[in-house]
Amino acid sequence: MRKVIAILVSVIATAANGAAAETLKVAVAQRGFWNSSFVDFALRQGFFKQEGLDIEILYTEGGASTLTPVIAGSLDVAMTNGTLGVIAAFAKGMPVKIISAEATGAPDAFWYARPESGIRTIRDTDGKTVAFSSPGSSTNLIVLQLVNQEKATPKLVAAGGAPATLTQVMSGQIDVGWSVPPFVLQHLAEGRLQIIARGSDVKAIKDQTIRVNVANANALKEKRDAFVRYVRALSRAIDWAYSDPAAIDAYAAIANVPRSLAQKTRDEFYPKESLQLAEVKGLELTLRQALEFKYITAPLSAADVRQGLIDVLYRP
Repeated sequence: MRKVIAILVSVIATAANGAAAETLKVAVAQRGFWNSSFVDFALRQGFFKQEGLDIEILYTEGGASTLTPVIAGSLDVAMTNGTLGVIAAFAKGMPVKIISAEATGAPDAFWYARPESGIRTIRDTDGKTVAFSSPGSSTNLIVLQLVNQEKATPKLVAAGGAPATLTQVMSGQIDVGWSVPPFVLQHLAEGRLQIIARGSDVKAIKDQTIRVNVANANALKEKRDAFVRYVRALSRAIDWAYSDPAAIDAYAAIANVPRSLAQKTRDEFYPKESLQLAEVKGLELTLRQALEFKYITAPLSAADVRQGLIDVLYRP
């Protein structure tokens, strides 16, 4: 009987490997960030192939450029979306589903200025220009909370991705830029820039999921099992990234930085627990923020959002 079972398992596995892989089209924000590299890692390690998936990647600058094509149905998955922006889309009836958490807390994000600017903390930014990436992004949420907490009154500016923001700060167009590693680390080491605030300074969001991974709701309904396999492969990639030294070499190549900066990026700015996929935390706080910062025009209950928007597909 055991021999028969073994033969059957072998036949099923062979058939699965020979079957045509399902294709998912994925928008990934900010190529070169540590957390944006997990899809690439899963491709390189063959985790998607083992799940019977072909993955097509479109890299974006985050925010609406990631979420909009998924809402339109031209892509299936949007990675690393600001939770506020996703809730705003849901409130407008857009076909979105949160399929996993992405970032809980904000240990990776920081804000910086040139030393000659005289800006040392966020309290020094009254009347100054302070950047975030795009409306609805996690950096938008963080900086709104940060200036509220510190009672500062800067002019907030949607400056785009980290490289574009750096250019604007160095040219004097913007006073304070935003970034996550490895971008700007070399400038900091050389003393050309200095950190004035960190996402981790915001007490309110320490245990809040500020970014999520999202699927087109119609595509999820049609090929749910493929999405489940996608998140499972993603989870394997995260485990690999924190257990295999080869992940640092792979990331250094993706981000085009020295291995030492790649190591520093992972070890000092991205604790693995902040990247858990299984639970969207702090939802009540997020919904209050969505109303306070005018992402939604009427209150939403946590129960309605959990039922209508959140559909966590895989819990490791």
